[in-house]
Amino acid sequence: MADWVRSNGESRIPDPESRIATMLSPTLILVVPCFNEEARLDGRAFLDFTASHPTVRLLFVDDGSRDRTPEILDGLQAGASEAVDVIHLPANQGKAAAVREGVLAGLRRAPDLVGFWDADLSTPLSAVDDFLTFAAKRPEVDVMLGSRVALMGRDIRREAWRHYIGRVFATGVSLSLGLPVYDTQCGAKVLRANEALAAVFERPFHSPWIFDVEMIARYAALPAGPGEPARRDRIYELAVPQWHHVAGSKLRWTDFVRAVYELVYIHRTYRR
Repeated sequence: MADWVRSNGESRIPDPESRIATMLSPTLILVVPCFNEEARLDGRAFLDFTASHPTVRLLFVDDGSRDRTPEILDGLQAGASEAVDVIHLPANQGKAAAVREGVLAGLRRAPDLVGFWDADLSTPLSAVDDFLTFAAKRPEVDVMLGSRVALMGRDIRREAWRHYIGRVFATGVSLSLGLPVYDTQCGAKVLRANEALAAVFERPFHSPWIFDVEMIARYAALPAGPGEPARRDRIYELAVPQWHHVAGSKLRWTDFVRAVYELVYIHRTYRR
């Protein structure tokens, strides 16, 4: 295990003696946070993906679900124990905390990459190949963000009100961070597993609704080492080939109001 991997006493991460820590190190550990996903979880799609991607491990984090999600996830693990692991949180903590738990657990395995992906597969798992290809071609890039850009030849389907509110919000994020970012909220992200990533996820996130923005802000605020590219030049947005809105999203338009207050906090904290 790399000596930079940190553990956190507050975390409910399985200890290094657990099965997660003793499996062979994969190329990518993909964290999938889940909360009450019984109706939307496509178990067959995940199992088919693992069968065709032996260097990718799925790590589901059940965020205190109150439906049958825990049983479904345990069934997936039983069906593909060599490729699937599950962490059960005892109570709902929110997506930010669930992703953080999964990323820290993944870092214990010292893979090349750690990512997180929405459980509803609004971005299909086939897009993972694009991230893996890009990561291999551009080793200097640490943070790879999926971006929902409706370009010719891409299949992006979003509700109109979400799209336009999202564009307003994205403009605010870009101005706040001082980065020309187009889309911070796409649920497909892959990160290089290194010391910088460990530092970004070491502390709990303050912003439960837009932790993705706080993650980017934390990374951009890290000092670059001697001879390294500036942090802003190690962040890349990768346009996903397909994204479909899936019914049942827990996001409401009122959450954008809360997000504005969190964005103010992020600006004041990380751009001082």
